[in-house]
Amino acid sequence: MLATIDPTAPVTAALIEALGAAVILLDAQGVTQALSPAMRALIPALEKGQPLTLVLRDPDLIDAIDLVSRQGGRRVIELIERVPVERTFRIHIAGLDSVGWRRPALLTFEDLSELRVTERMRVDFVANASHELRTPLASLLGFVETLQGPARNDAAARDRFLTIMREQGLRMARLVDDLLSLSRIELRAHLAPETPVDLSGISREIVDSLALMARERKVALRLETPSQPVRVAGDRDELLRLMENLVENAIKYGREDGEVVIEVTDGATEASVAVRDDGPGIAPEHLPRLTERFYRVDTAASREAGGTGLGLAIVKHIVLRHRGRLAIESALGHGATFRAVLPRFGSHARRDA
Repeated sequence: MLATIDPTAPVTAALIEALGAAVILLDAQGVTQALSPAMRALIPALEKGQPLTLVLRDPDLIDAIDLVSRQGGRRVIELIERVPVERTFRIHIAGLDSVGWRRPALLTFEDLSELRVTERMRVDFVANASHELRTPLASLLGFVETLQGPARNDAAARDRFLTIMREQGLRMARLVDDLLSLSRIELRAHLAPETPVDLSGISREIVDSLALMARERKVALRLETPSQPVRVAGDRDELLRLMENLVENAIKYGREDGEVVIEVTDGATEASVAVRDDGPGIAPEHLPRLTERFYRVDTAASREAGGTGLGLAIVKHIVLRHRGRLAIESALGHGATFRAVLPRFGSHARRDA
């Protein structure tokens, strides 16, 4: 039996607030009496003096707290939150002795999000990688066998096959790089970046770095951005990857001799970057699935352009990690616009809870 604890005692609150674990103390009515710093960081919407059920409305959690409060003892449950990103908690609920018919409760939270994401990533990586790598690997093995056999002394065939083998090898390298990038982003999805990053500066860097590719494909790049920095709360490397993927896609799949417009806009609480091409556009039935892993509108054209089928999936996960949103607008014959909307630095109200 646990010792009697008065949840209103200052020493009790001080003890809870000194703990390194994510702990919350509820009185017999389920009202929050004390929170540890780790608990505040884990679910920022929780506040002292308010019922826990105002923030966490999961029926299983409510029932478990009620049962422990009435009968005492301990319960352990898992809670899955879906919004804004999926997070998983293991919650230990312990009833404390009380003179009344209901007991105070002590809740300890374990964040299992990273563990669950890692498990899913491992399964997805094996399934996706084995599927996508099978074709280039089979091609490489076929050419190796040919070079060892019928084409052993055929110099012309050897040069042609080696060129194709190099292309297949590069394709596999790009695929592995994109899979690893996606895994790293997903692993940190529950941690919103909070570093100031200039969206205008990043856009200029990407336009400069992709200028050669655009010239080779006879595509004009036009950047429209405010003269002042547009600071968002973000991870610089990930936002560079986001911009690179969007602009590169627009160059690859837009119209030859066309134009790609990159527009950065600023707002009171949000900023956005839109990448617009004047290519053939995308049929409506494809739009909801564009950000799925390995989904391609035109598989042959995508592979011919060097695409891995992961670019927009990476973009989507970067936007989600930044607590933003991605909008895609397109119609056949009228090009496509991809717009990423991100919280401004300084006005980033965290929505983890």
